[in-house]
Amino acid sequence: MRHIISILMENEAGALSRVSGLFSARGYNIESLTVAPTDDPTLSRMTLVTHGSEEIIEQIIKQLNKLIDVVKLMDLTEHPHIEREMLLVKVKVENAEEREEVKRLADIFRANIIDVTRTTYTIELTGKGAKLDAFIQALEDFRIHEVVRSGVMGIARGDKALHL
Repeated sequence: MRHIISILMENEAGALSRVSGLFSARGYNIESLTVAPTDDPTLSRMTLVTHGSEEIIEQIIKQLNKLIDVVKLMDLTEHPHIEREMLLVKVKVENAEEREEVKRLADIFRANIIDVTRTTYTIELTGKGAKLDAFIQALEDFRIHEVVRSGVMGIARGDKALHL
């Protein structure tokens, strides 16, 4: 089963390495990983997505809680939550017809064209992973130069929050 684990951790050198090392040492896979400082510059928030049985996820959470850098964590999968990913995709557009069609697709998916050159559009799209996958599939008739995805970010809904 897919789990989204949100971790509040010390914003220090080596903290990310210790978390990823825990996963690699035990043969667990990280599907996606995002990390950034929070409103408190001494803390970072890491969101990682992994797959495993309930027993494996329980083991992962216990091991993460033992790491000195980990302040607090939450398995968002256990709570109502919001998750989003960001996609940047650069598409080749060589004529007016292609430009119009790519713009139409961007509008349908509520994406933003954030850079335009004579031969390319760079498009930004935010949403659930399935939406991003569908957009890439919709662009299959065009030449995609480059795709960058942020990985999942998540936050609990309502009053539930990961904070000190």
